[in-house]
Order: sequence, then structure tokens, then C-alpha cells
Amino acid sequence: MRESKLRLGMFLAPFHPLDESPTLAMERDLELAEVADSLGFEEFWYGEHHSGGYEISPSPELMIAAAAQRTKRIRLGTGVVSLPYHNPLMTANRLAQLDHLTFGRLIVGAGPGLLASDAHMQRQDVREARDKLDAGLAVINRLLNGEWVTEQYTGWYDLVDAHCQVMPLQRSLELCVASTFSPNGGTLAAKYNAGMLCLASTVYGGFDALSTNWKIACEAAAREGRTMNPSSIRCATDIHIAETREKAIEQVREGYERYRLYIKNQSDHLKDSPAHRTIEDLIESNEVVVGTPDDAVAQIRRLEEKVPGFGCLLVLDKNWAETSDKTRSMEMLARYVLPEINGDNANRLKSFDWAGKHREGFVEVVTSATERAFKKHTDSQRQENQ
Repeated sequence: MRESKLRLGMFLAPFHPLDESPTLAMERDLELAEVADSLGFEEFWYGEHHSGGYEISPSPELMIAAAAQRTKRIRLGTGVVSLPYHNPLMTANRLAQLDHLTFGRLIVGAGPGLLASDAHMQRQDVREARDKLDAGLAVINRLLNGEWVTEQYTGWYDLVDAHCQVMPLQRSLELCVASTFSPNGGTLAAKYNAGMLCLASTVYGGFDALSTNWKIACEAAAREGRTMNPSSIRCATDIHIAETREKAIEQVREGYERYRLYIKNQSDHLKDSPAHRTIEDLIESNEVVVGTPDDAVAQIRRLEEKVPGFGCLLVLDKNWAETSDKTRSMEMLARYVLPEINGDNANRLKSFDWAGKHREGFVEVVTSATERAFKKHTDSQRQENQ
């Protein structure tokens, strides 16, 4: 039994094929947040990308502001703000405002930026991105805690008496740091007492890095006199389920092939490019779940072996399935998979078994009570007739 229940969330980069209306694609991404909210998902994350044609959300903050107007309880995360691309004062101010617009439902996800093409357009050196992430987190953390900052980072920002005139609604915003393959995410999570947003949890290399980076985070936190809480770890993976594995594969095949065009455009020059792999290849290697609720449960158990008690399963949505099939998959995750992981029906099962074990005695009691009622009625009628 878990010490804390597993939460369910969704992560959108998002991915949309080149022949789709960007207007309707963004509308779909907002509608999915509404569906997730209605099903009891606890988190929904929007990404930030600026090039490549498929990942068309340059501002997670704008998506969250819109989603906040359509949802009631689900928490909304920036997945992630690419800090090297932004002035830290402006970022802190946007986050503080957004926390008010969501009525305190904001989670701050931060990262160095994923696409080299995004950095190229700004003449940024990707090799400096992780150092900038660290520096940006330090400044933003200070600003969101009410400090005034005078600090310069040559070639990036020059702050004088910088401060947030409006503080966040939450007393302390939850922070998560992107973590994939390198140890940087775990190190920074420990440094800033943040969660880890593990976006490559089940891909080749990323799965093995889970336990390594978690260990790095725990050791670094211990040196600071703190303890990492596994419930702050989010593990993201591709999951689409249906009543049968064959049906699930049929529902995603066309969408996966369209998605693969984007991956091919990004990495076809590489000998081991993921664009060369079929959906069956990914299923076989456990990198994705396209199958049944039982397959999803098995994947979660694999992740628990790497990070026992991890807090939230994030479903990566890469637009492989039609919206109706996607929402059905989301419903099945909430309806069947999460209760199995969290043991929500444990007492119901015990009660069911207990009632079955004692059914003969219970039936006899009910029969006896019924006979007694009939006898009482007969005696009453007899007395009235005398």
C-alpha cells in the first residue's frame, strides 16, 4: 500500500500535424483540460516551444490562463517555462499574476529549453542553458519570496531594484524542474527544494536515469539537511488504453505515423533515430503503453520500482488518437487504473468477500424475519376477527 496516493495528470507539449488548423488545435488542448478536470485528474501541464512546426504552444502561461477559466479544481502547470529565453523579473511577474488568475492552482515547471532550434533563433549557446536555468531559478525564487534583487548576468539580464509588486496568491508556489537524462534536474530539484518533472520516464535511457537522478537528488538534499519527498516526482509516459490491445493500436496507428513525420524531420540523420521505430517496437520495449488498463497498471508498477512512491503519473498526449478515443482512454485510466494502484476498492472487496462467506446465515436471518412478520400479521388478523 502506498503511503500517499498516486495522482493522475496530463502533459501536452503539444503536438499537432501541419495540416491541422492551429486555432482548432489549441481549442482541443483546452477542451482536454476540461475533460481531465471532470474526471478527477489532479494536474494538467502545457509546454513551451517556438520552432519545428508541430509543438505550437509558445506560451504555457497563456494556455493556463485560458484553461483556468474553463476548469474548477485541477492544478495547472507550466511544462515548462524555458528560463534562458526570458527575463527572470518578467517571468516572476507573469507567474505571480497567473497564480491569481487560477485562484492558486498554479504549478511552476522550469527547464533549460529542449529544442536547439529555439535557442538558435535567439543566438543562444545550448551548452550554457543549464547554467542559465540555475541562475534564473535563483532570481525568480528570490523575487517570488518578496526580495528586491539587483543583479546582472552579462548578455542576459541586468536587474536594479527588481521586485514583484504583486505577490502570488499561494504563500509558496510549488516548483518543479525538468529532468530527463542528465543529473542536472535532480541536482537543481534538491537545491531549490523542488519536485522533478521526469519527461523521459520510459524512453530508452530515460527509464534507467530515473533511479540515478532520484538518488542524486536525495543525496544533494541530504547535504542541505533536507529530505526529498517522492510524492513531488512526476513521471511522464505515453499511455493510450482501450478495451483490447488490438483496438488501442488501431486507434493510435495513423496518429503515430503522422507524429513520426515530425520526429523524422528532427532526427532522421541519426542512425538510431526513434523515427525508424514502429508503434509495435515501442510497445515491445515498454517505452509506451498502447493496450489495456492492465498494461497501464504494469507500467506504473515498473516506474514504482525505479522511484518508490512517486507522486504523479503524467499522460503524455502526442495527439495520436482521435479526441473521442483519447477521452475514453482518460476515463478508463481514472475509472480502472488509478483505483487499482491506490487500493481504493480494497475494503469493498473485503466487504464483498465477507458478505459472500456469511451469505447462508444472512439469508436464514432474513427468511426468519419474513416468516415472523407474516406470523405477526396473521395473529393480528385473527385477534381482530374474534
